[in-house]
Amino acid sequence: MGRGAPTVPNPSLVRKGQTAKPSGIGGASAPDRAIERDWQALGFRLVAGVDEVGRGPLAGPVVAAAVILPRRDPDWLCYVRDSKLLAPAQRERLACLIRREARAYGVGVASARRIDEIGIAAAAREAMRQALTLLAITPDALLLDAFHLDGVPQPQEAIIRGDARCSAIAAASIVAKVARDRMLDGFDQRYPGYGLARNRGYATAEHLAALARLGPSPIHRRSFAPLRLAAATAPEGRR
Repeated sequence: MGRGAPTVPNPSLVRKGQTAKPSGIGGASAPDRAIERDWQALGFRLVAGVDEVGRGPLAGPVVAAAVILPRRDPDWLCYVRDSKLLAPAQRERLACLIRREARAYGVGVASARRIDEIGIAAAAREAMRQALTLLAITPDALLLDAFHLDGVPQPQEAIIRGDARCSAIAAASIVAKVARDRMLDGFDQRYPGYGLARNRGYATAEHLAALARLGPSPIHRRSFAPLRLAAATAPEGRR
């Protein structure tokens, strides 16, 4: 059953239906621009995809990106997927192409301290709004992965599994993932011993063992349950 075109640009609109077309890359389905084109047909010429990465880790920021794709489909668009489905080298190559050829992109960051202050959901939305403000051109409408974004003037659509269905959201997920991974590489050098370049801040056995041994670093999310215990037992220099 098809989705049908959006008839009213309603910020609370969530549509269901049309699955992504199949692809041969790792058996993963390919997102497309159908939903974006629906909005453009209604006169919303510049449609930005928005996504964030890093909600679940124990360390590091949550990072969001917003991307307005080129008017015409570039050759690399057929390789764009949800960032979690791509190998690191694929993400790096695609992120470079997206940043170079997109009509606009922006990256927003909310630090671990900010996450502790306002909570992960609010911090993720703050990073998304920051990414939108950093776009070189202002979008007319927004496409987001599953969640609505308050505090922005544009009409928007929250799409279930948006990074698997919508090329603009998938492109944003790639840009955000590569940006965050680079940050974690830097943190791994600054705060050795946690394996951050490998685990990206997630609660792996290696990471949890390091927390038990070293206590949390300044870029750990102390409001997250495993960190509350680690902070209580941390060596003095790591608090």
